Amino acid sequence: MRRTTHVRRRVLGSRVLGALAVLGLLAPLLTACGGEESGGPTTLTFYSSNPNQVPIVEKCAVESGGRYTLDVQALPNTASGAREQLLRRLAAEDRGMDILSIDPPFMAEFANAGFLRPFTDAERRHFSYDVLAGPLEQGIFEDKMYSAPANGNTQLLWYRKSVLKKAGIDPSAGPVTWDQLITAAEKAGVTFAAQGRRNESLMVWVNALVESAGGTILSPDSEGKPADEVTSGLDSDAGRQAARIMRKLADSPAAYPGFSTGGEENSRAAFQAADGGFMVNWPYIWAAAQTAVADGSLAESFLDDVGWTRYPRVLADRESAPPSGGLGLSISAFSRHQDLAVDVIRCVLSPTNQKAYMFTAGDPAVIGSIFDDPEVRERFPMADAIREGMADAGPRPVTPYYGDVTAAVQSGFHPPDEVTESSAKETGDLLEAVLSNERLI
Repeated sequence: MRRTTHVRRRVLGSRVLGALAVLGLLAPLLTACGGEESGGPTTLTFYSSNPNQVPIVEKCAVESGGRYTLDVQALPNTASGAREQLLRRLAAEDRGMDILSIDPPFMAEFANAGFLRPFTDAERRHFSYDVLAGPLEQGIFEDKMYSAPANGNTQLLWYRKSVLKKAGIDPSAGPVTWDQLITAAEKAGVTFAAQGRRNESLMVWVNALVESAGGTILSPDSEGKPADEVTSGLDSDAGRQAARIMRKLADSPAAYPGFSTGGEENSRAAFQAADGGFMVNWPYIWAAAQTAVADGSLAESFLDDVGWTRYPRVLADRESAPPSGGLGLSISAFSRHQDLAVDVIRCVLSPTNQKAYMFTAGDPAVIGSIFDDPEVRERFPMADAIREGMADAGPRPVTPYYGDVTAAVQSGFHPPDEVTESSAKETGDLLEAVLSNERLI
């Protein structure tokens, strides 16, 4: 039975506050903010997890004509670290917070706790216009927009053209599966890089495999239910397919050394090595490779050897569901300058500024038409693949209990070389037990 928002908010609030109490983080955190008392422009705080956003924020302050200034506060560069810092301040109802940069999977947790101001219908129309489906879906909770998509992200299959003949496979000729790629990498004696580290990147991988196989990590009917009534969808053919593929790659000679502790940068290094062959990763690796070529640490011929295409399939007869990432901008429910904060977000997320951010950060914009811009297509020759991946992406579960969900999945599916098909059911059982407060991770 679906309970009221008030009840869910109280349940989540006690979970959040309980966790913070354990961490000893409930010290008073109220801070002063704003310069309007002195007759000057209003100062808003902008909590950002990406330094590439700062020049755009500063530009918006200048263009405001003195209406506001912005105090940019840097968040930790990990999703879990940024979540913790934001949560402890919001739990203390810190009125010195205005605009928040939030990793999309944690948006629902914040919104359900009453920490975020929902956008109005008119604001939602503005921040939804021409925005690709994947990023847009991540900003919505219980049919309200709480985060304006700031930048999107999706993973592609990257390959070295020089190994294809020996591997006996050509991803550019049509869809390929994980099984085909692992076999091809073994045949060619090259690596197939993915992210086996126990952190959010592992959750991204598991979610993409499960969604690509037609399943979901949480049962579809779990939406809106309290934590102890949420059920897992992992005890399914899709969950077992995900476990099978992870183990197959981990046991394969195509896995790079240190695969079980490797993240995105380790994957990039493996792909750039002499025996690199295939890799799943975010588009930033293209800009990173260009930088490496420019500073002389990577041969210029490397870029000519790199190809890309859509994320691989799990099932030959079912299209893949690529991972979805990015960031959203939200407004604190405790901000004293909420309307002005909307104006700031409008400026930061304008098409011009999204394009500029894409060029400096290498992270994709969320506005679909930007990918038709000639300059964007020149800088990102894989623009069509990125746009397609973001439009068809399978977002991670949008749930107020996301922190517990990702912790359970990371525990149950790691290390990859110990995962078995029974891990799917065991992880689902663990997930449900954690949400029911019957077990701890």
